[in-house]
Amino acid sequence: MKKRIISAIVALIIAIPLVYKGGIPFYFLAVIIALLAFKEILDLLVKNYWNRLVCYISYLFLLGASINENSLDKILDFKVLGIILLIYGCLLLRNYKNKDFNVQKCFYLIGVTILLDLSFATLIIIRNMSLLYFIYIFLITIMTDTFAQSIGILFGKHKINEISPNKTWEGCLGGAFFGVLISILFYLFFINQDINIFLLIFITLILSIIGQLGDLFFSQIKRNYKIKDFSNIMPGHGGILDRFDSVIFASLAFIYFISFL
Repeated sequence: MKKRIISAIVALIIAIPLVYKGGIPFYFLAVIIALLAFKEILDLLVKNYWNRLVCYISYLFLLGASINENSLDKILDFKVLGIILLIYGCLLLRNYKNKDFNVQKCFYLIGVTILLDLSFATLIIIRNMSLLYFIYIFLITIMTDTFAQSIGILFGKHKINEISPNKTWEGCLGGAFFGVLISILFYLFFINQDINIFLLIFITLILSIIGQLGDLFFSQIKRNYKIKDFSNIMPGHGGILDRFDSVIFASLAFIYFISFL
């Protein structure tokens, strides 16, 4: 618990000023975090140095192109996506004798590259649009996760499934309730008090649920590879993907709701 608290404090001391500042400092922070998240996936899938280098270049290329769109309406450039697909296709052909880099892993990498790229690009664009929207998204996922864990420990009896054995229905419902409540209060006090309250409740609840699905999605990956955490970059917390699993899904869902908020 001591390591968990200390690493969280250190992370907040580094992140909060850069997030508040925005601009280039935040951009570098976000790109570093995005790269560390991608590295955690590559560590599971790709061992060869040159293959990893090509994957990193493709990842940064798509991330940079997505950020340059600077709009959530056109966050994916299909011309760039086409280039990425061609690069991975050529990489697969180059490794036709490499049993550790097969068709399944190639398509897995394509999916993960697009998923992580678009989610982190979305977060960067949202921060450029509004610091308060950025806080709103993180508040939903953090509060949902925090209360889900606490309520699950205290009152949880009914397990959800085998993907994440410690998660219970009581925890998920309690986490969603308090995550939505706190996030709605933040939105009304700091962003827009004139919004339709029922619309706000609906959107916030959907984002909370999708964030929890993101948690389960990455838990499934860990279960498949028989690992507890994606890395140990944050002692007591695990890796980047262990901390950003919910917000990755919530940020992508936010694209569809931004026009209503």
